[in-house]
Amino acid sequence: MSDSRLRGDSPTVAVLRLAQPAVRQFVPGVFFGLVSALSSVGLLATSAWLITRAAEQPPILFLGAAIVGVRAFALLRAASRYVERLCSHDAAFRQLSAVRVGIYRRLVPLAPDGLRGEASGTGRGDLLTRLVNDVDELQNLPLRVIQPLVVTLLTAILSVIGVAIVLPSAGVTLAGALILAFGAATLVQTVIAARAERSIAPLRGELSDRLLDYVSNLDLFVAYDASSQRADAVTHADQRVRLATLAKAGGVGASSAILSALATLACVAALLVGIPALEHGLEGPALAVIALIPLVVFEVVASAPVALGAFRQVRASARRVAKATPASLPVEIPVETPEASSASSARPLVAAQAAHAAASPMLQLRALGARWPGESDPAFSGLDLSIQRGERVVVEGASGSGKTTLAHVLVRFLDYSGSYRIGGVEARELSADAVRSIVGLCEQTPYLFDEDIRQNLLFAHDSATDKELVTVLHRVGLAEWMRERGGLSARVGDDGALVSGGQAQRLALARALLADFPVIVFDEPTANVDPERASGLMRDILSAATDLRGEDSRTVIVISHLPVPDDLVTQRVRLG
Repeated sequence: MSDSRLRGDSPTVAVLRLAQPAVRQFVPGVFFGLVSALSSVGLLATSAWLITRAAEQPPILFLGAAIVGVRAFALLRAASRYVERLCSHDAAFRQLSAVRVGIYRRLVPLAPDGLRGEASGTGRGDLLTRLVNDVDELQNLPLRVIQPLVVTLLTAILSVIGVAIVLPSAGVTLAGALILAFGAATLVQTVIAARAERSIAPLRGELSDRLLDYVSNLDLFVAYDASSQRADAVTHADQRVRLATLAKAGGVGASSAILSALATLACVAALLVGIPALEHGLEGPALAVIALIPLVVFEVVASAPVALGAFRQVRASARRVAKATPASLPVEIPVETPEASSASSARPLVAAQAAHAAASPMLQLRALGARWPGESDPAFSGLDLSIQRGERVVVEGASGSGKTTLAHVLVRFLDYSGSYRIGGVEARELSADAVRSIVGLCEQTPYLFDEDIRQNLLFAHDSATDKELVTVLHRVGLAEWMRERGGLSARVGDDGALVSGGQAQRLALARALLADFPVIVFDEPTANVDPERASGLMRDILSAATDLRGEDSRTVIVISHLPVPDDLVTQRVRLG
């Protein structure tokens, strides 16, 4: 979320400033909003003058200008309101797209390990709410906060000036009534609704968190007879959101009631100072104008307390967005140097190095250590390991010994201490994308899109033909399964709901083969597979992980807590 305007600001202020469109984009909406508001004032003033003057039964020519004025103000109000909506919403939505892009750019270096709940302080549902609902809330800063306040202030000032020109004392009473109304309405709304307005965004995040947890783990909760308690937690979170929303609405209603009462008092005050002025030359139509103008001016001013309430809610959302997208990365997340960022691919560099030093290890680790973001103790440390091209390496160890941490270090999701070299090149000297063009990761639970088999494979190699997809499915043992499902167009379900754990791992292997990674890391590939099928899957993975030319030169690293037969591996490493 880099922007030259944001330097030196706090994270929340930076988000708010980024959500506000540039002046040249924002001014047209303010201008037409002001024209619309002043047209409403002009329409009422002209109508009041016309009706009162017509009651005196003057010649029709004396009313012609007022009649035209009424029509002109009515048309101008409708037209300017329409143009104002176009300009203001276009500016806000364009700026909202810039906010989303900025947030995405801030999230990319963090993902995935910097977004873990322990590191970010948020659950998945809450994080999703921050990146969707809270970001959408930022569009209200220009639309429902700054523009209404600017239009309200200018309309009030110009209306007071206009009334003061007709009768100075009436202008003073209108100004006093507006100041009193704004202060009283804002105070009442703050007392009633301020806490609710600030809490709506966090409460929505909590509701999303609990709802996602309930839906994602429903089978587990049912199995342990805990579904009713979890459902009650979702209901309780929903009730809190509803009560906060009702409190916000109550504050708006109370402030509207105060403004309506004070608008009436302002009209009475205008009559009290205007009626005596009739004896000093004030005409009856002018008295009607100064007596009725407060009604429409107060209608415009009514948006000001609402705008302040909207600002509290926008600021709470901005604070949550800023927290979810910190300005600085955790020290455990890799930070790319400009030299590394300029490298688009590491494969040519590693290939050139290998040509001069054929005996250089594919991967070489020296005194390697790493830890998860937010953790004080390292997950593992002091690891020394050399892996040659074409080797089959098994990393073993008890749960919590750092096996998954090692996998994330190898693909540069996590930074490391010590040395990690790829083909003799230090990994820190390469961009993260360059490292991942060589080292691919098949995670313990591969993510499958709610699409067909074809689309779940094509994102690994978007130019692959159907024939190539069928070939790679045959290599991983899924060709028959694919045909039974109806071909490549068969869907896999939401998050792979229609496939088994073993089939998901084989699809992950197919992706890795299509991407043609020189090194593939498998993190617990048999964790979600039946024990009687685990050994067969492990054997298929290791035998299928040759490169697309059939050469046994691809390096495979398998992280497993289960024993792997000796004939399948060339090297064993134990952590912990």
